[in-house]
Amino acid sequence: MTSESFEPVTAPSRRTALAAVGAAGLAVALTACSSSDDSSSDSSDTSSSSSTSGSTTAQGDAGGTELAKTTDIPEGGGKIFASQGVVVTQPTAGTYKAFSSKCTHQGCAVSSISNGVIVCPCHKSEFSVTDGSVKKGPATTALPAEQITVSGDSITLA
Repeated sequence: MTSESFEPVTAPSRRTALAAVGAAGLAVALTACSSSDDSSSDSSDTSSSSSTSGSTTAQGDAGGTELAKTTDIPEGGGKIFASQGVVVTQPTAGTYKAFSSKCTHQGCAVSSISNGVIVCPCHKSEFSVTDGSVKKGPATTALPAEQITVSGDSITLA
C-alpha cells in the first residue's frame, strides 16, 4: 500500500450556489433589458413653457436620434419607445414632453398610456402625461424628464 494523501472534495456552500444562480439571473435580466427595439422610442416636449420636464429645443441637435413624427404622438396621450427608454407625450395640442420609461418604484418598464396617465404594469403606479408626477402609487417619485427636440414635424431624442 502506498501512503498517498487524498483531500476530500467538498461541495460548494449553499451561499455560493445561491450567489451563482443570482448572478446568472441578473445577467439574463440585464441582457433582456438592454436589447433594443427600433420600433419604439420617444421623448419630446415642444411646449413654450419654461417647464424643466422633458422640454424641447426649437433647433435640432445634429446627431440626435429621431424618435417619431409629431403626428405619431396622440394629443392627451403618448407613445412608449422601449429601446430608447423614453415615453413621449402630448398633454395639449403642440406641447410635447418626454420622460424615462423606467418606473421609479421598482424599475419596471411602463407599458401603456391612457386617460392622461402613464401606467406601470408591475404594481399599477400611474404618472401624469403632463409632468411625470405620481398620480397613483406605490411609486413616490416622478418619472425623470428626458430632453427632446421638436423641429418641424420631427421629434428627436437629444
